[in-house]
Amino acid sequence: SGILLSPLATEKAMSGQSLNKYIFKIAFSANKIEVAKAVGKNYNVKVVAVNIVNIPKKARRVGKTLGFKSGYKKAIVTLAKGQSIEIK
Repeated sequence: SGILLSPLATEKAMSGQSLNKYIFKIAFSANKIEVAKAVGKNYNVKVVAVNIVNIPKKARRVGKTLGFKSGYKKAIVTLAKGQSIEIK
């Protein structure tokens, strides 16, 4: 689906897996309900909660030229007890 762009495999994201929390990069237009349905459908799991964070764009300089590293939106998805997702 166009809602879930990719799972995030950072150190912080991996440590949250022990608490049944998984982090996904999502589309800017996506909301909590759409994310919960997409994760449930794609991974066959029961979603208990969804928290969404907007990561702002950051200024980056290359020599004199100022550019921006694009921002993104991420969702922290909490699964029901005893369920898990295989993230590669």
